[in-house]
Amino acid sequence: MPIIKLSPAERRRLTAFTTCIILAVVAWVFAVLSTPHNFTVPKVIVFKNAPQRRAFHSLQSDTVNATVQGNGWQMLFSRFNDDESQLTVDLHTLDQRDYVVLGSQMRRINAAQPQNRQIIGFDPDTLYFDFSSRRVKKVPVELITSIDYKKQFAQSGDIVLKPDYVTISGPSELISRITSWNTDTLQLDNVSEPVSKQLKMQSVKEVNMTVYPKTIQVKIPVDEFTEKTLDIPVKVINNPHYYNVKVLPQKVKVTFMTSLTDYPDMDDAFFEATADLSLWEQKGYHALPVKIKRTPPYCRIVKIEPAVVDFIIKK
Repeated sequence: MPIIKLSPAERRRLTAFTTCIILAVVAWVFAVLSTPHNFTVPKVIVFKNAPQRRAFHSLQSDTVNATVQGNGWQMLFSRFNDDESQLTVDLHTLDQRDYVVLGSQMRRINAAQPQNRQIIGFDPDTLYFDFSSRRVKKVPVELITSIDYKKQFAQSGDIVLKPDYVTISGPSELISRITSWNTDTLQLDNVSEPVSKQLKMQSVKEVNMTVYPKTIQVKIPVDEFTEKTLDIPVKVINNPHYYNVKVLPQKVKVTFMTSLTDYPDMDDAFFEATADLSLWEQKGYHALPVKIKRTPPYCRIVKIEPAVVDFIIKK
């Protein structure tokens, strides 16, 4: 049961009064937001026309506070407009001095701003830079990969990078510490055929440094692999006294994985199996383990039978 019982006429008057209050508040908000205001907006600095003969390093943050002249609506929505969050600063004056005055570029900067949102000041207004000698150097490309091959498939040859070197330029102290430059990660899944991709180089974090080119071509040969078994002669090594040594058996069966393309060409000339006689002289071994000292590229040894060989020394 309502505490206050109103007649129909009183309820109509209360509704009209409440509506007037709401409309008055809305009108007041619109009036306030339509009034001109000066407000501060953070701007991320983007440099252009950097000096080519001088390496530089900014001595302050990459963000400045711009004082903008606009109305309350623009102030309210200024934080949500990412397209206007950057500020392009021209560095052509750094050829003669080590600072840039933002106020001197006000007309050019405002030409890129909406007419109803003109910038009237910056904090800080002057950007200072540190300079050092500039150096240019070529460094090899370091390919970063995360590749998952389909079962029975794998890389079957050397990776080709075009180009395999990039040119970097920047402060001498920084450039001297760089020995290679990484690519972005080449991430592939379930690969079963040769790869040919254009890959970006990792971006430069320093504003006073450049890398060229920014992309390279990557080619990775991929083939299906299968097992093959060959009889490989066992060679005795570390026999300084030239003993007459005979190993038993004289050949071992080596099972390995090879690509289908290379399968017909694989023979025992590509492999070298050894037995180390110093293990008998120095450690008293009665049988010598077999080691594969030479294998073809991109072949993987699966097993060696037998893994150890007996030996006889003839005097």
